[in-house]
Amino acid sequence: MDAALVAFTSDGTVTHWNHEAERILGWTADEAVGRRGLAGWAVRKEDADGIEAALAAAMRSPSRQVHEFALLTKDGHRVLVRTQSSAVRRPDGGVAGAYCAFSEVHAQIDLERAIALSEALFEEASWGVVLIDADLRPAVVNAHAARTLGVGRTALLGRPLGDLLVQGVEELESALQHVLAEGAPPAVAELWVTLREGEAELPRRCWRSGFVRLASPLAEEPVPLGVAWLFQDVTDTKRAEQDNSLLRFRAHQLHRAGRAAAECPDPAEAAAVHLDFALAGFADHALVDLARTPAPAPYGAVDADAEWDADRAPLEEGAGESHPGGTGGPPRLVRALASPAGSPGPSEAVPPTGIPVAYVPGHPALQAYARRGSVRTSAGPAPADGWAAARTWPDGTVHGLCVVLRSRGRTLGVATFLRVPSRRPFDRADADYAEEVASRVAAALDLAGAARA
Repeated sequence: MDAALVAFTSDGTVTHWNHEAERILGWTADEAVGRRGLAGWAVRKEDADGIEAALAAAMRSPSRQVHEFALLTKDGHRVLVRTQSSAVRRPDGGVAGAYCAFSEVHAQIDLERAIALSEALFEEASWGVVLIDADLRPAVVNAHAARTLGVGRTALLGRPLGDLLVQGVEELESALQHVLAEGAPPAVAELWVTLREGEAELPRRCWRSGFVRLASPLAEEPVPLGVAWLFQDVTDTKRAEQDNSLLRFRAHQLHRAGRAAAECPDPAEAAAVHLDFALAGFADHALVDLARTPAPAPYGAVDADAEWDADRAPLEEGAGESHPGGTGGPPRLVRALASPAGSPGPSEAVPPTGIPVAYVPGHPALQAYARRGSVRTSAGPAPADGWAAARTWPDGTVHGLCVVLRSRGRTLGVATFLRVPSRRPFDRADADYAEEVASRVAAALDLAGAARA
């Protein structure tokens, strides 16, 4: 057995002495068996009375007794050991003697620490801990991991990780296979995963993960038992870091755009510069439409513009402001600036034909103009064919953001930012940034119009 073992008769004669006892103290079984007591050879005479009293107490006690003794090695060194002593009884219930199992205190303490650490990790740890077997299936899940994963501690045992994760399972399994083959990585990894909840997919989460390869201490050669996966949900921290980084980048872009626009002699060129700097990391295409006077309706015809005014009255601009040209109908939005739809390049001014863009009623650009605010739109997870064409936007765009151009208390037009499917839909923070860009573009275009006048 792993522990040292010595057995005594009722009068204290040694009857058993195993190999572990020989390894710790140096005395062989032939030298130990048959001696009466331990005094003078395995125990100092000064310590013998206390040890003999403890063994006598163990023979009288119905349970095991735990003590710490200082024993002597064959070469005269003292070794502090922790012992467990218990009576050995005859069939009739009488005491035949006692056995004493012992091990070095530091080894016992190391074992107890390891057990205590294991129990704490699986009950009270603030990190998720999952033991993964060599088949990449969970074998043990602690309480924190079960709460994070949204399952019971036994519900996941023996099941593939793909039953729990929709996204990120390939990266996780690759990391586990690497640890089984090569050992623990030198640093923690951050894995973005999506949990599965029935048929639904939960929002993405970021788990800061560490991996430790487990090997059996009983095998002659290291045999991997699996991997201990420790992780912590740091999604909120990572998103805050990403948001702060994005804000710094956008502020830097606005600063650079302002410096570059200040060197443009033509205000319309400055507006295009602001638009180009805004596209970096933000959108794939940008359009700027300026409002023009609507054409008058033929005599006797139904005034569609008047109907538009009645339907959109709550969304129209406030009193004291008129649309360009002084009419009350919906604006005719004429393309003024556009980024290249095919290959990357600077935004260019569109020839001033005066022909309005064929926006259908309810188009996001018209809504943004009427509301004097921002309008977001998206084709959804499965965009329909012709979604972009129906809105007269470049092919391949699936997300749109229309913001109004305002300067000197007047609405000049609408700026539209577009994204392709590889990008996420626009959110509120994107709208705030687009509105800041639009205010600078509007100021430049307003200055260009005043210069032409």
